[in-house]
Amino acid sequence: MKILHSSPAFLPHVGGLELNVANIAEHLQRAGHEVTVVTWTPGTEPDRFPFRVVRRPSPGELLQWTRWCDIFFQANVSLRGLWPLLLVRRPWAVSHHSWYCRTDGRIAWQDRLKRYLLRYAAASIAVSQAVANDLAVPSVVIPNPYRDRLFRILPGVERSGELLFVGRLVSDKGVDILLNALGMLAGEGLEPRLTVIGDGPEAPRLRQQARLLGLTDRVDFQGVLTGEALVEALNRHRILVAPSRYNEPFGIVALEGIACGCVVVGSGGGGLAEAIGPCGRTFRNGDAADLARVLADVLRQPANDAEYLRHAREHLALHGAERVAAAYSRVLTEAARKGERRAAA
Repeated sequence: MKILHSSPAFLPHVGGLELNVANIAEHLQRAGHEVTVVTWTPGTEPDRFPFRVVRRPSPGELLQWTRWCDIFFQANVSLRGLWPLLLVRRPWAVSHHSWYCRTDGRIAWQDRLKRYLLRYAAASIAVSQAVANDLAVPSVVIPNPYRDRLFRILPGVERSGELLFVGRLVSDKGVDILLNALGMLAGEGLEPRLTVIGDGPEAPRLRQQARLLGLTDRVDFQGVLTGEALVEALNRHRILVAPSRYNEPFGIVALEGIACGCVVVGSGGGGLAEAIGPCGRTFRNGDAADLARVLADVLRQPANDAEYLRHAREHLALHGAERVAAAYSRVLTEAARKGERRAAA
């Protein structure tokens, strides 16, 4: 089957969507499909993927690739990239990795249009039950995969660190909430150290907040780590904290932490709780006091870590890259067949 996988954002820009698209495309290609990823993200060097990548296509090129494919597969509904289907009849499938609304939760006309158009999709795939519940059309839930060949427990690495955050330093990710929770824990006689991995526009303000809270000696801003360096950092820490202020559609970072032996404490709204599963605890989004309460409980009872992680293998198996790709393959194949039946009718 020829799959045209359309994603406005793609590598080398790094984010959950970009990594997920690359992961799924690679495994679909290895499963015997012919995959072409089309994106508006420019490349910085020649692509070395096992699938074809077409960057910043002209309207003519996008139309050509739409004629080439058996199924037009979008990562999130993109109005900008959808127009070729007005000229070329191909089955349309969509995977939903985010909410169709503005950052303040308001549903604008663009979001209403995207939601309306979904009734014409041959397949609708949600990355979490929370995302599926937000849509007005029936959707198959296929959770995001994680890079299971990379994230793993490393033998011989001492788990000497306590708390770890991994992500972009932006307001939505809630590092300020985590710092406030650490300040509250100090009042209870708990002074865990926190390692912050990542960078972003909020970095200067967060460093200043740590100073004002008297946490400078206990918070280590390490910048961006990737690959094996990130895997080692996860292996060196006991608790991964994902304190997102907003409702995450999913939360691949939770899977990465679990795979490296971390107990995960994360915000309970959206799909992040589904990513954490039985391998950690949740707190109310945006509530530093509730986060402090949960962290105090986990920090004071290290003997419970083994119980949290007892089902880690089974939980992670649901998110293995090959298993997830096989689920995508089944849904896309059926969508393509549905399109062929409609065309023949």
